[in-house]
Amino acid sequence: MSFKLINCRHRHCVFTIPEELRIFFRKDRNLLDCLFHAVRDVILQMFYKMNKSENFAPGFICVLHTFGRDLKWNPHIHVLLSEGGSGNITPWRHVKHFNYTLLRNSFRTALLNLMEKHIGASFKKTKAYIYKHCPDGFYVYAKPAISKSKDVIKYIGRYLGRPVIANSRIDNYDGQNVTFHYNRHEDDVLVTETISAVEFIKKLIVHIPDKHFKMTRYYGIYAKHHKNADNFIPAIPIQKRRFLSSLNNWSTSLLFDFGVDPLLCSCGHRMICLDICLNGSLPSDSLRKKRFDSS
Repeated sequence: MSFKLINCRHRHCVFTIPEELRIFFRKDRNLLDCLFHAVRDVILQMFYKMNKSENFAPGFICVLHTFGRDLKWNPHIHVLLSEGGSGNITPWRHVKHFNYTLLRNSFRTALLNLMEKHIGASFKKTKAYIYKHCPDGFYVYAKPAISKSKDVIKYIGRYLGRPVIANSRIDNYDGQNVTFHYNRHEDDVLVTETISAVEFIKKLIVHIPDKHFKMTRYYGIYAKHHKNADNFIPAIPIQKRRFLSSLNNWSTSLLFDFGVDPLLCSCGHRMICLDICLNGSLPSDSLRKKRFDSS
């Protein structure tokens, strides 16, 4: 994912929804598409209003998280957004100021309209309630800007590739109960909970996405086959990509995590992986001989 980014400053934004709406997304997971579409529409509209004739297109990546720190159902969108966009005439325009009040109100309007269209007339009462009790729109949190490529990689690992709960937050398992901790979002107070293993598993599996549902989506100049995608300097130089890709190799990962190279023989030579056998099956003799000879 970091290979897609261009060499410019990026901003991390989080689009959240009121607690009253979360149950709708839990009962009907098809509504999660509305979250993506609402965020996409308000960001593109914000850049479009800067100069309608230029129709500036930023680059942004949206990632859906359905969990909060306490593992409860809390769908929200993390966005990595470029501080600028490519126009029809102007190659690039830097944008340092984002109107978050406009984003909040536009996001609320766009999402509620999409939900009403999907759910139907029965949603109108809830829609009126949200407008009345959320006059300032929904929350849009802005994180510090990201300018260096190494910070981009750290960001992607921390936010975009994040599991429901990290192993480091699981404090104990006694065979029946699981103890885990988290920092409460409202006041950053450390909270420790102990629940049964069955309840813990229930909290986890509710966040498993439906089959073929895309949790990460690319828009603007990061979208596939965008006309201006190849006109910018990448954030991660091509020369570094081979090395970074090698870090995902299984043997390299074991070496970094445990300090042991699984391919290093006791005689000092490196072993070569000839084949991987599943369920006790072996490749044919001719195929094994061919692979051995080629090695």
